[in-house]
Amino acid sequence: MPPAPVPPSGPDRLDLIFAALADPTRRRVMSMLLEDDMAVSDVAQPFEMSLAAVSKHLSVLAAAGLIRQERRGRITWCMLDPSGMRMASVWMQGFGQFDPVDLDDFERFLEAELREMDDDDA
Repeated sequence: MPPAPVPPSGPDRLDLIFAALADPTRRRVMSMLLEDDMAVSDVAQPFEMSLAAVSKHLSVLAAAGLIRQERRGRITWCMLDPSGMRMASVWMQGFGQFDPVDLDDFERFLEAELREMDDDDA
């Protein structure tokens, strides 16, 4: 098996990651590999598609740097690449810079505001 291609860096890598994750089959494969490393044939088993089609999905995930494939004897094993999602995770965390709204606090604020408005009207 030839060495795995090195995924690009920068915005091109981010595009590959999100394009790879856009497909529900590939997301399901990622979930399966979250449990444990799997042989390609085991990855293919739950899907109603050819082994070649599953292999194409695996190639897309590998090109994005989300999984690694390793040949052990006659079997190709697939495993999550722990660093694969780091770039996307860092990018997404940039949007999490704002604290989430605490709905209980918001409700108390609204109740106080409404009481104040009622007091002003009286």
